Amino acid sequence: MALRRALGLAGAVGRRGCCSKRPLPPALLEALRDVVGGPNVSTAAAVCEQHGHDESMHRCAPPDAVVWPQDVAQVQELAALCHRHRVPMVPFGTGTGLEGGVNAVQGGVCFDLSRMATISELSLEDFSVAVEPGVTRKALNSHLRGTGLWFPVDPGADASLCGMAATGASGTNAVRYGTMRPNVLNLRVVLPDGSLLHTAGPGRQARYPGGHGGEPGWGRLAPAHPPPCRKSAAGYDLTSLFVGSEGTLGFLTQATLRLHPLPEAVAAAVCSFPSVQAAVACTVQVLQAAVPVARIELLDEVMAGACSRYSRLELPEAATLFLELHGSQQGLAEQQQQAEELVRLHGGSIPAWARAPEEREQLWSARHSAWFAALALRPGCQGYSTDVCVPISRLPGVVVETQRDLRDAGLTGPMVGHVGDGNFHCILVFHPEDPDEARRVHDFAERLGRRALAVGGTCTGEHGVGLGKRELLREELGPQGLDTMRRIKAALDPHHLMNPGKVL
Repeated sequence: MALRRALGLAGAVGRRGCCSKRPLPPALLEALRDVVGGPNVSTAAAVCEQHGHDESMHRCAPPDAVVWPQDVAQVQELAALCHRHRVPMVPFGTGTGLEGGVNAVQGGVCFDLSRMATISELSLEDFSVAVEPGVTRKALNSHLRGTGLWFPVDPGADASLCGMAATGASGTNAVRYGTMRPNVLNLRVVLPDGSLLHTAGPGRQARYPGGHGGEPGWGRLAPAHPPPCRKSAAGYDLTSLFVGSEGTLGFLTQATLRLHPLPEAVAAAVCSFPSVQAAVACTVQVLQAAVPVARIELLDEVMAGACSRYSRLELPEAATLFLELHGSQQGLAEQQQQAEELVRLHGGSIPAWARAPEEREQLWSARHSAWFAALALRPGCQGYSTDVCVPISRLPGVVVETQRDLRDAGLTGPMVGHVGDGNFHCILVFHPEDPDEARRVHDFAERLGRRALAVGGTCTGEHGVGLGKRELLREELGPQGLDTMRRIKAALDPHHLMNPGKVL
C-alpha cells in the first residue's frame, strides 16, 4: 500500500475508498437480476473486491455490484438499465491489466464478460476469426491448433483478446506481426446507452444474383456472414478509435481478428553484448538488413543476471538479446548467418541456435519469467512495471540515462524491452512498508515518462493510460489533442458512465 499512498490514490478527487458512498437503487439491482438471473448478480464484498483491481499497484476500488452477462443481448439490456439510472459501468475481462483500468473509482456496476467465450466465423481462406471477451490468447491458439494459423500478439499474460484490444496491447512478436491495432478487423461494441455498433459495419450477408421462379434473387440473403474485407477506405476508422479506448467508450463484446500462417521453420538464440548500446546498434542493423526477425528482446545486465539465476540458464551478466527468426527451412539458414555476422560485428557472442520446440520454449520461458526473476532480487518486496516507448535511434541514450537515474535514486529496477520497436520496461522492486522508497519509485516513473516524451516517444507503449498516466497523456497530446478526445467521449458517453476516471 505504500506506493499507492505515495501515488495519492487514496484521497484523489472523484475517487472512493472500499465502500460505496451512494448505494445502487434496489430497483436497479432487481432489474439486473431479471435480465441475467439472480446467481449472475453479486454484491458480496469479497466478489466486489476481487473485481476492484488488476495487476497494478493502484488502490483497490470495488464496484457496488458485479454482473455476468451470457450474451450480447444481455449486455445491451444491462447497459440500458445502468444508463437509465445514471450508474457507472466498468468492463472486466481477466483482470491482468497494469494501469488500474478495471478499478471502479466511482462505484457502479462491473460487467464481468468472461462467460461470453464463443469463437466463431473462423475463415481459413481469409485468415480471420471472431472471438468474444471470455476468449483468451492461449485459448484461441489452442482452438486453431491443426489449422496452420495462429494469433501472434503475445503480451505475456494469458489475457482476454477483447481486453487486449481495449488496451491496445502488444508484446514480444510486435516487431514482426504488429500490435493489436492492425490485427483487429472489426469490433462489436455495446455503447453506453445499450445500442449496438459494428465498427467496420454489421456482418453484411452475401446476396445471390437475380432469378425467377424459385431461384433466389437480390432480396434473398445467403445463410452465413461473409468474412471481413482486408482493407477499406469507407468513412472514419471506427475500429481504431475503439482499440486502445480502455473501456471508456463502450463494451467490446466481439473482436474479429486477423490470423497469420504458422512459420515453416523457427530458430531462437540468446546473444550477450559488451554494452546496451552495442545490443541496440545490432538490433537496428538486423532490422535494416531485413532479417525476418519475429522477436528481438533486450535485457540489461541486471535483468540478465536475475533471469539466469531464476531460470537456471547460465546467462552472462551482460546486456543480452533474445532473438527469434521465422521463415522457410531453406531461407532460415541464410538468415541465421546474416544475424550471426551482425552480432559479431557489434562484439556479441555467437549464438547457439535452438530449433527444437522444447529448447525454444525454455529460452522464452526465461524471458516471460522476467517479472518473477526481478522480484527474486529482493524477496518480500513488491514490483511496479513502467512502460515507455521511444524511437529506436534514441533507445541507447534513454536506457543509459535511465540506468544512471536508477543508481542515483538508489532503486532496484532491472530493464527488459521489446527493442525492435523501442518499447521497454523497468521492473521497480521496492519494500511495501517504506514510504520513502515508494515515493522515489513514483518520482522515478514520472521522470522516465517525461524522458520518453522529450525524445519524441510516448508515456505508454502497451500498458495503456488507465489511472496513473493521465497527467503524462496531457503533456504528450497537448491541450488540443486532449480536448478532441474529450469531445469524442462526450459524443458517445455524454453522462460519463463508461469506466469513469480513466484516461481523461
